[in-house]
Amino acid sequence: MSSNAGTHHSNQPMLSAKALFCERDDRVLFQGLDFELQSGEVMQVQGSNGSGKTTLMRILCGLNDNFDGEIFWHDEPIKQQVPEFRAALLYIGHRVGVNKVLTPMENLRWSCSMQKKVSDQAILQALAEVELRGFEESPCYTLSAGQQQRVSLARLSLSPASLWVLDEPFTTLDARGVGNLEKLLESHAGNGGSALVTTHHPLNVADLRVLSLG
Repeated sequence: MSSNAGTHHSNQPMLSAKALFCERDDRVLFQGLDFELQSGEVMQVQGSNGSGKTTLMRILCGLNDNFDGEIFWHDEPIKQQVPEFRAALLYIGHRVGVNKVLTPMENLRWSCSMQKKVSDQAILQALAEVELRGFEESPCYTLSAGQQQRVSLARLSLSPASLWVLDEPFTTLDARGVGNLEKLLESHAGNGGSALVTTHHPLNVADLRVLSLG
């Protein structure tokens, strides 16, 4: 397991882990895993299928407690500050998380209401940024898999979260969608946010750091 560090933007990491260990079905996924993610950094989590990338993301987001080791948020144990951590987190898993009966507008109104009230104007702008202008009021079951993925990713520019955890966000995107998402990641890091991303796609993002599993 390795992490090749890029530029550090502050001394105190936003998110860090010490000696993480996880096994599934008597098979060790990772052990002795340490990493630090600073404000303003994008980190790509790499590894072959079955190496534990999704498991690691779910552990870091508090969705899986079947592990040993410590996770820290701004150098304090995460379990002592769960509400603060959750308020700062936006997790998008590889299941798109879009209600197919609702329209993109309705989906985003609902998902944004969990963190802060967002105007319809801001939602329309976010949908335009992911090239869904004209599909705002179409039920999501009428959209392609890639368009449904874009509805989910429109949450990124609407969320106040400082930490993005994105599991395979590029899977169904075409080349334009990939470029748009890379720009969003760079802009988020440029504004002091951080992102953890699993993808098999080579990421074209400045100052990228890589964490390799397996």
